[in-house]
Amino acid sequence: MYDRAMDTADRLVTSTQELLWERGYVGTSPKAIQERAGAGQGSMYHHFRGKPDLAAAAMRRSAAELRAQAEGQLAGGGTAVASVGAYLVREREPLRGCRVGRLAMDPEVVASDELRAPVRDTFAWLCGRLSGIVADGVATGELRPDLDPQDTGAALAAVVQGGYVLARAAGDREPFDRAVRGALGLLRAAAADPSS
Repeated sequence: MYDRAMDTADRLVTSTQELLWERGYVGTSPKAIQERAGAGQGSMYHHFRGKPDLAAAAMRRSAAELRAQAEGQLAGGGTAVASVGAYLVREREPLRGCRVGRLAMDPEVVASDELRAPVRDTFAWLCGRLSGIVADGVATGELRPDLDPQDTGAALAAVVQGGYVLARAAGDREPFDRAVRGALGLLRAAAADPSS
């Protein structure tokens, strides 16, 4: 499954990332991680203090990957609406949910400062990044001056995360796509000159 050149620690982290996305923290056992990584128990405990330590490393990597991917769309240039639109409509797997956001529903993650930190920090970054783009749009006159950047940034992040929940509940990606189209429509309606 993995390239032999990939070292054991990397295989363990990658396997944990995948299992956390599929099963959540509670549903991911050390044995499942070891089996997927093709690593023994001794190897796992040689590199990590235990499941929480390994999960935290995997969550930090997933968070960094999500941020890099989001930044790729958000930094595309152009108008605020175009930048946010590129983020909203990028290809996703709504039925799998968000790699990071899905863990916010896990009681053991929420109860642990160490495990919750990558989730909290990722969404703080995303809301801040979206808010900054909206603020730029307000400052340039692209968006109406009464549009609150922080509220709008939080709402845009919530639409994506809520869209995942709607899609998973329905067993269909259409509710996700509908939520994204709605958010983009609302943002376009907030243009200072709606005809533009």
